[in-house]
Amino acid sequence: MKKIFRLRPAQIIVLCFFSLISVGTILLMLPISTRTHGGAPFETALFTATSAVCVTGLIIEDTAQYWTSFGQTVIILLIQIGGMGVVTMGVILMMFSGRKIGIRQRWIMQESISAPHVGGIVRMTGMILFTTMLVELAGAVIMAFRFIPQYGVGRGLWFSIFHAISAFCNAGFDLMGVNGEPFVSMTSYSADPLVCLTLAALIIIGGLGFMTWKDIKEYKFKFVRYSLQSKLILFTSALLLGGGFLFMFFYEFRQPQWAYMGAGERATAAVFQTISPRTAGFNTVDLNNLSSGGKIITILLMLVGGAPGSTAGGFKITTLAVVILCIRATYQGRENASAFGRRVSSQSMRNAAAIFTLYLLLFLTAGIFISCYDKVPLMAALFETSSAIATVGLSLGITSGLSTLSHFILICLMFFGRVGGLTLIYAVASGAGADGSRFPQEPVAIG
Repeated sequence: MKKIFRLRPAQIIVLCFFSLISVGTILLMLPISTRTHGGAPFETALFTATSAVCVTGLIIEDTAQYWTSFGQTVIILLIQIGGMGVVTMGVILMMFSGRKIGIRQRWIMQESISAPHVGGIVRMTGMILFTTMLVELAGAVIMAFRFIPQYGVGRGLWFSIFHAISAFCNAGFDLMGVNGEPFVSMTSYSADPLVCLTLAALIIIGGLGFMTWKDIKEYKFKFVRYSLQSKLILFTSALLLGGGFLFMFFYEFRQPQWAYMGAGERATAAVFQTISPRTAGFNTVDLNNLSSGGKIITILLMLVGGAPGSTAGGFKITTLAVVILCIRATYQGRENASAFGRRVSSQSMRNAAAIFTLYLLLFLTAGIFISCYDKVPLMAALFETSSAIATVGLSLGITSGLSTLSHFILICLMFFGRVGGLTLIYAVASGAGADGSRFPQEPVAIG
């Protein structure tokens, strides 16, 4: 028992996610969880539990058709806990039980939500819980106006709650599959602004990150007083969403395969298919009909993901921002990257370069392997691996037909993408700290 308490925060976070996935797998293997007798096979249960805890949305079996109400409840609870963070939920339970939260628990919480310091961490946890419940409730109420008339009170309320949690936690699980039409996601609502825009708003709020929420709550519209992290998140998010919308609306949805869409439906689809890849996994159009350019843009948006300390995955938008700032500083002949009158630390620049490179390497290597091993088109394989490592859940429909080995690779990518590259690196590192001595320096030609 003493060894557990000596674990570093990163190791505890990894262990918590692994434990939750294990519990979810066992529950989904119970006969009561599936509509077929005997419960889910281990591979299906493990894949679904990992996808839910890591708020990804990739699935082997259609959520509505394969899982019972009990199974769907297990999935949405895994999504809620995984989205808010296992450690965050643990601290919340300690708060409600009246137990004292020590410095070690605060330290782990700081690591879990990417907070800059330990001070005020418990108060912030309360703010996270309150904001999460409020936003999810608001989203469920709005969607209830559409789902209750369509499905009845009981089923309509369940649909509203399930999709509100799934969207806010950037999970992408849905209950829209019907007999003969599995894996349809939200395609029947492509022209419905109430459903599409509500889901899009939930996705954006969930993907902004808890620290950005804190700045917005404290400083309202005084953008100049926000932290550099929040400024980079909001500014870069606006650029990505704006650029993605322009591409989707003025190029992608003007292709012949989308000729049946009116101007309003094209605009709604362009908004949704720009927001959903970061990193929710819902789709309102058949992704197989996207042009090659549309698929590439979607892959890039998926890889970027949301903000650190949020419900979203990806290599994080701050990583992209810092990498771009480093490139700009190099072209300008400056040693340090800077933005909004602040200098980015050397540690942040090194972390950004490491995470950016690692994500691209894993995404490409896994995609090429799956393409060769399962004999699927490379574009489709890369689409799945980017969706997995960025914890998105968008798919071109090949996941259920992949081999066991490819499913295991996607499971590993989902776990890596949710826990975070730096967290996993710190978890397996020796913890020796800084070097006691340094080797002689020698220049290396670059470029």
